[in-house]
Amino acid sequence: MLYQPTSPTIKVRVANWAKNIKSSMLQEMLSVASKPGILSFALGLPAPELFPSSQMAQAATQVLSDDAQALQYGPPYRPLKAQIVAMMRQRGVDCREEQILITGGAQQGMNLLTRLLLNPGGQVVVEKLTYTGFHQILEQFQPGILTVPTDYNSGIDVESIEKLLRRGARPALIYVITDGHNPLGVSLSLDKRIRLVKLARQYCVPIIEDDAYGLLNYDNKHLPPLRALDEDFVFYIGSFSKILAPGLRVGWLIVPESLIPRLSIIKEATDINTSTFAHRVVSAYLAAGHLEGHLTALRREYRVRRDIMINALREHFPCSARWHEPTSGVFIWVELNEGVDTIMLLKTAVEEEQVAFIPGAALSVTPSRRYDNCIRLNFSNCAPEFIKEGIARLARVSEKCGRNISCHH
Repeated sequence: MLYQPTSPTIKVRVANWAKNIKSSMLQEMLSVASKPGILSFALGLPAPELFPSSQMAQAATQVLSDDAQALQYGPPYRPLKAQIVAMMRQRGVDCREEQILITGGAQQGMNLLTRLLLNPGGQVVVEKLTYTGFHQILEQFQPGILTVPTDYNSGIDVESIEKLLRRGARPALIYVITDGHNPLGVSLSLDKRIRLVKLARQYCVPIIEDDAYGLLNYDNKHLPPLRALDEDFVFYIGSFSKILAPGLRVGWLIVPESLIPRLSIIKEATDINTSTFAHRVVSAYLAAGHLEGHLTALRREYRVRRDIMINALREHFPCSARWHEPTSGVFIWVELNEGVDTIMLLKTAVEEEQVAFIPGAALSVTPSRRYDNCIRLNFSNCAPEFIKEGIARLARVSEKCGRNISCHH
C-alpha cells in the first residue's frame, strides 16, 4: 500500500497571516439566518422574490440556443463591456471599453485592485467602520491601517485624510463606499467627493471606489460617482449582484487602460476565466431592455421596506434608539445606549425571539469598544409584512435584557 494516513501529530505549516484568520460574523450569520423561523435583518441580501427570474431564464435560453461558445472557456464577453459603458454614461461616468475589466462580482474586483496596489506591510486608509469583506482582503497583506471617522450625514472625514497626507502618510490606497455605505447607509456629500478626488490627485494616492449600491437610490438626488470626477486616480468597482442577482457573480472595474493588462494577469492567476456564460446571460438581459424598469421597481419596493423599518423603529423603540435614514443602499445603522452589549443581545435575540442582526463591533476595522452598542439592520431581504414583526421582536428582547435605551433623532 503506497499511501499511509498522515499521523495526527504532524502539522502542515501555513502562512503566518493565515494562522489566526477567522470567518467573519457575516458568514456565520448566513447559516443562522437560513434556519427556519428566523427573521433576519443581518445580511445585505437582495430580495429573492424581486429577482428577474423569468427574464433571466429567457436570456439564458437564448444564449444557449444562439451561441455555441457560451459554455466554453473564453475571454470576457466584449458586448457586455459596451453595455457597461452605456450604463456608466447614465451614472455620469465617461469611460471606454478598454478601461473595463469584468470580474466575478465586486468582491473579486476589490481583491484584484488591492493585490495590484498594496505591498505587504504597506499603508491603507479606511473608515473605522466599513465593509467586512474588505477587512478580510487586507489580512493577507498585514498592512498599516490608517483609520478615519465617518460623519453619519456626509460620509468619510476628508479632513482627517488630508491631515494624514500632510503629515507624510503615503498610503497605497484609500477605500471608500460612495453611496449606501456599508454599514452606515450614508452617502458621500458632493463637496466631499470633490475634495477627496483633489487630494488623490495632489498626493498621487489611488482611491478604490466601491459603488455596489450606487444604483439603489431613493431620493432622486443622483450625485456623480468619484470616477465621474477623475479617471486617473479613481478605480471604480461596480456589480450586478445587488441590482440583478448575486448568483450571477458578475461585476466590473473601471481603471486606467494602462493597468488592464496587469489586472488581467492577476485575475488569470486567480480563476483563469470569469463565467463567460453569466456574461452572455447578463448581456442578453440588458439587450432586451429590461434593466431600467427593473431598477425602478427595485427602488420603489426597497424604499417601501426602508420606510416600514423606520416607522417600526419609531413605534417599537419609543425614545430608545438613534438611527440614520439612508438615501441609498440597504442598511440602517442603529445606536443604542452606551453600555449595551449587542453581541450578547444578538445571542438572546436569536435564541428567544428568532430575530437576527449584525452587531456594530463586527464591522469595526480594528478592535474597538466604541461600537458595542450599535447594530446594523438590513431592510431589503425581509418581506414587508415581516419587517414590523421583526422589529417588534427586537424591541421585546431589548426590554427583556433590561436595557433602558434612550432615543435621539
